[in-house]
Formats: sequence, C-alpha cells, structure tokens
Amino acid sequence: MTAFVELGLAEPLIRALDAEGYTTPTPIQAQAIPHLLAGKDVLGIAQTGTGKTAAFALPILHRLNAEPKRPAPRSTRVLILAPTRELAVQIGEGFSAYGKNVRFRSAVIFGGVGQVPQVKAVANGVEVLVATPGRLIDLMDQGHLNLSSVEMVVLDEADRMLDMGFIHAVRKIAAKLPKKRQTLLFSATMPESVTDLANGLLHQPVRVEVTPVATTAEKIEQKVLFVTRENKRILLVELLKDKGVGRAIVFTRTKHGANRVAEQLTKSGVAADAIHGNKSQGARQKALNAFKSGDIRALVATDIAARGIDVDGVTHVINFELPNEPESYVHRIGRTARAGADGIALSLCDAEEVAYLRQIEKTIRMPVPVDIDHAWHAEGIHKIHVSKGPAPKPPARGGGGGNNGGNRPARPGQPKGGRPQGAGKSRRDGQGQHGHGQRGRG
Repeated sequence: MTAFVELGLAEPLIRALDAEGYTTPTPIQAQAIPHLLAGKDVLGIAQTGTGKTAAFALPILHRLNAEPKRPAPRSTRVLILAPTRELAVQIGEGFSAYGKNVRFRSAVIFGGVGQVPQVKAVANGVEVLVATPGRLIDLMDQGHLNLSSVEMVVLDEADRMLDMGFIHAVRKIAAKLPKKRQTLLFSATMPESVTDLANGLLHQPVRVEVTPVATTAEKIEQKVLFVTRENKRILLVELLKDKGVGRAIVFTRTKHGANRVAEQLTKSGVAADAIHGNKSQGARQKALNAFKSGDIRALVATDIAARGIDVDGVTHVINFELPNEPESYVHRIGRTARAGADGIALSLCDAEEVAYLRQIEKTIRMPVPVDIDHAWHAEGIHKIHVSKGPAPKPPARGGGGGNNGGNRPARPGQPKGGRPQGAGKSRRDGQGQHGHGQRGRG
C-alpha cells in the first residue's frame, strides 16, 4: 500500500488523516487495517512508535461510521484495554484526532482518582471505552458497566499487561465479553504467557509482525559507560551538561531513585523532573508537558511511567541503572530515534550490573560498545572489563557480579538491528490516574 486512500477507509477518516498530515500508512497499519476491515481477528507484533494506535483506531472508527448504533446505558460497543494511564490517555487522544469527523462518544477510565466523573461518562453508554484493567473491574463489580454488547475488543501492549500482573484481571474481563466479537491483540514481544492468552481470546487470527523480536533500532547509537556506583551521579551531570544533549530521558529502577536523581540534577544546574507511579496525574502531566516544551532537559522515569511517553526529539536515553529485565532495555532506548531521527543510548554500568549487561547483549544479539571517553569514573572497573577481543558469552540470569564479567569489546562500529521492543515488570495500574469522557466532533 502506498496511501491511506487505498485501504478503503471512509471519507471522514481520510479527511481527518489529511488534516493531521498523514498520507502514507506505516507497515503495521498497511498490514493490519485490511484484515480488520474484513472483520478478522488480528494478532499484531508491534511496539510503540510504529503507529499501532491508528492501526486499530481507524478500522474501529470506520465500522462506527458505517454502522451507527446507539449503545445501551452503561455499555460500550468497543473496549480497549491498556496497561497504563498514559497509554490509555494517548489512545483516547488518537480516537479524538482520527474520529473528529465521525459522530461517536468515548471515555477513558483508569484508577487512582475519584470514579464519579468516570461513572457519569459511561452512564448513557459510549461507543468507545478505553480502560485500564483495575478500574474497569471496579466499575463492573459495582454495576456501572456491562460488557455484554461489546462488538470489538483491543488488548494493547499485552506483554506489559501480563508483566504488571493483570493476567487474572484480563481473564475476568474476557469472561464477561460476548463470544461473538472481533478481537485484536497487540504486543511488543510474544513470550509464552502472551501466546497462551492470545490462543484463548482470538479466533483464527491473522498474525501481523513488523519487526524482529528483541532487536534495537538501527539509528540508535548505543554505548556502555563503566562507572562505580558512587560516581554515577557525577558522571550523569557531566553527560547532561554537554550541549549535544538536547532532550534526555533518564531511567532508574525505582520511584525513589527517580526522585533522588531528579533532585541531584536540579541542584547541579540541570533542569529536570521525575515521573513515576507515586506522583499524581497532575504532577506527571506537568512534568511531561515541561519536557515536551523544553522547559526541562531531562525527564527521570521508571520503566512503567515511561511506557506511555511518546515524545519526538528525544536525543538521548540514559540508563542511570540497567534494568534487570533485558527486554526493558530494548524498550527504554526505543524512546529515542523516533520518526526517522537519530538517537544515542548511554548506559551507566557498575560492577554489580555487569550480569544485567550480559543478558541485554544476549537479548539484542550484539555487544554494546564501550565509551572509554569517561573511563576515569570507572576507576578499577574499566581495567577489568574494557579490553579488545570478542564479547564474552552472557552468564545465566542472576549469575556473577562485576568480578566475573569477562572482557569488554571496545569497538565502536557495531552492527545494528531493527526497532525496539520490550517489557518490564511493575505493579498494578491505577496509581494517580483519572478519567474523562470525550465526544467526537462531526
């Protein structure tokens, strides 16, 4: 396909796409939309940044436009499940943009805030409901929502959903859905748990895959900087004060760590803020808006908080701490080099994190080149790990710390792979979330 007009979408949608400046579908859109328009179940392997929201939103809106039908009170025709509030809001915004010429009602619900506005938003029924699993079940259990008339279901970022512990919630929700429905499942990776879930929910699905599993983006320059734990903050400040760093996302493993790093950067003269699950929705949105506008140069985030961040112009991703799940590394660095731009991913690795690094290299199927320009921070570490020669084999998960890391390659020109995928482990949705209702214009 070379243009959206060739996909057979309704004219109001084409007008909306033109207004957004979109004329050519992405690979996931070109492959998925025809099958969805034909009413087939679809299993899509795609991560954020590939255009998957439009891949399912456009066929859904096409159907709503072709078959206008007033939903019953406290019901919805289309249910979209998302693991986090940020992603849920982002999906809701996508429907508003693509469906601005289609008459429909939508609501976005998630936990962590008062439910009264959300109950009111769904009281008269909506065509499209975007929800996180926790709050959806809360409203179902209280009798505020009935899923018996759902026609289309979307599970977005299914791997993340299961990593966050939502498997039982998803199965409980699925049990309330009508058997006759169209189901779409999108996931960045396909571990066995997601495959099992897909087998139970989808009926003779068409599989659409646009990227190799667990590869990293071609335009991302990756480097690891060996550094002692006590020198990490010094090195981070030095890196962020470089004028070549335009907009950076800094990753920590914990929410408390994100706060400490953001505070340290601010004290050191680097405009920064933290975003994580313990912050209120207002505080998170304020930080995200400041990052988008350029008022702050560094956004310090945990894996779960960053899942819904889709900001263009991120020049650097810095792993202040390496993730203990290698797939999370792939997803983290995918926050840069978006929309055809280049990007740089830097990882600060102390002795205790070398085992994590080896697992990451095994997952992405390439060694991460060593940045020796800042080796003075590593003191004894780089003498042990930085040397010429082939990359050592990664140890088993949980094996060896820094003393058994083996030799490190220091070759800058490494082969690059495809685009990023990944999932990490975190906790239940609904921290500091709020919901809202929307009405399509037209």
